[in-house]
Amino acid sequence: MAQQARTVEEYVEWIEQAVFEVGDLRDCLEYYLDEQGKYPAFLDPLEKGIKEMFASMKDGTYQWGTEDLAFLTLARKHASDVPFIYLLDRINATHRKGLDVPEEG
Repeated sequence: MAQQARTVEEYVEWIEQAVFEVGDLRDCLEYYLDEQGKYPAFLDPLEKGIKEMFASMKDGTYQWGTEDLAFLTLARKHASDVPFIYLLDRINATHRKGLDVPEEG
């Protein structure tokens, strides 16, 4: 079971990190695939989904959910090519279950 964020700030940091990681993955692929000039088909929708989620957090339209994030199925299908899949699993767990706030008592 993936760990959930403990605070909103931690959750936002994870999503910012995912935006960075997907951009870094694109940069790496660009460097190595320069001759072919073709990215894997999953990269554009994955990057779009992560960036849209981050944008919704910034503009205040983000909503917690009970379903997996739309881009997660794609990311899991290509997990061997997505080195930050563990981060996406944590983001998804927090999205679905909320923050992991310790119970007082």
